Amino acid sequence: MGYQSHISSARSSKIRQSLPIPDTDAYETLPQFPKRSPLPFRRTIRRHELRQIIPLSETTIYEMERRGDFPRRFNLTSRCVVWDLAEVEAWIEERKRAPRLDVSGPDVRLRKTRPVRAGEDEA
Repeated sequence: MGYQSHISSARSSKIRQSLPIPDTDAYETLPQFPKRSPLPFRRTIRRHELRQIIPLSETTIYEMERRGDFPRRFNLTSRCVVWDLAEVEAWIEERKRAPRLDVSGPDVRLRKTRPVRAGEDEA
């Protein structure tokens, strides 16, 4: 390691150590990070990251977006589509709090294939 790279490495480690942690009082007082600013730590996620968080098919997610039931994606470039992670996390929390309206399964007696014979559904 050369002399210049050693100095720049030491300088960058001092800077990293002196910056306060985001979402703390010390961080909020920094002039370059104004309070309630949407930047600099607004995180976006791409499709593969979304699929790791939300175990739904792409078609289901797309349909939910169209109906307004899921956060909308937006383009960073013409070939890069992302979702706002904060909006996705808020959607998850909203789904956790939502009451489950249909907790019963489908009526198996109405299915056309493998119908249930009389007396089998009483166990």
